[in-house]
Amino acid sequence: MAPAPAPNPVTEPFTISCIAGRYLLFDVDIIAHCRRAHNICGVLVGTIPNLSQQNVFLGIPLELMPEEARVLVERGAAYVVDDAAVHQNRFMEMSREERLKFMEDMDRRGEEVTREQHSQAERRKDRALKEKGLRRETMERQSEDSVADGTATDETLQADDSSVASSDLGFIMKGSSFSDPWVQIKAPKIDSSAIESILLEPTPASSPEPTVRSSTSKGVAGQKHFVTPTTSYPPLPTPSQDVALPLPAVPNSYPLFRYLHSKGYFHMPGLRFGCHYNVYPGDPLRYHSHFAATGLGWDHEFDLLDVVGGGRLGTGTKKAYMIGGEDPDVGGRGDDNSHDEESVRAFSIEWAAI
Repeated sequence: MAPAPAPNPVTEPFTISCIAGRYLLFDVDIIAHCRRAHNICGVLVGTIPNLSQQNVFLGIPLELMPEEARVLVERGAAYVVDDAAVHQNRFMEMSREERLKFMEDMDRRGEEVTREQHSQAERRKDRALKEKGLRRETMERQSEDSVADGTATDETLQADDSSVASSDLGFIMKGSSFSDPWVQIKAPKIDSSAIESILLEPTPASSPEPTVRSSTSKGVAGQKHFVTPTTSYPPLPTPSQDVALPLPAVPNSYPLFRYLHSKGYFHMPGLRFGCHYNVYPGDPLRYHSHFAATGLGWDHEFDLLDVVGGGRLGTGTKKAYMIGGEDPDVGGRGDDNSHDEESVRAFSIEWAAI
């Protein structure tokens, strides 16, 4: 098994695109960096407009919850920009030379993709022939023989047609509908000067015979691949922090999110389990969630039946139901972990089935 390629380095702080009130990441390297270094998963929402797929088939961009975007900004790892305004301003400032240079770079990348796909196809073909105990030269020779046999068959059929026309069968069919003028195919008229030029044209001493491999290579290499970049930086320069937007607005559950995130937990949206967050002790691709967490205001009133229902649902799905909030008298922003530990209180509930 081939080793995984080394991740491309990401410079912090990076940009988070705010489009129509949604916080999105378009760079694959930044998405991997957020998951690896900041315990931020997000949700993939990219799809084909006319062919929407299920969740497992979605791709970039990655949508962040407002809580995830805010915790990244507060930690100094990212800043939020109005992507629509930046695009409109920067693309209007691009010169014609910069646009042409970017298009040439996309064409070069498309040629590299074409060559790579062609080489992969050739390797797969060689591997398949090797598994069957065959050699490429043998298969090409057989293909050439089949082409020659097809040419000989066409010549034989033409000779048979001429013999039928000169035989008694042709005389019998002469008065039938097969010899009607509207059915017969007339030979196209050829200019005599064109015939003389073809006949008098000198023939090369040795002309290479066509092979199947050359035609296949030409067909594959002739295909042009178009590369659509997933990011706009480049060709646009990365927006500066001077145009950064204020901190994202977050719900009352954000203190609990920030508190659990500071403890190293991963979060996913908890709508499927009737909570705010599914809380994982590690990467969700490796671990099962431990908590179904709901963040509440410190003085927020809630129904006891909601707690019972959350506890039963959490126990039935092999997790604990958690509620928590921040004490406003002790809290504040809670930028450091010690402040969160003092201001945020969390309680887990399990259904004991007594």
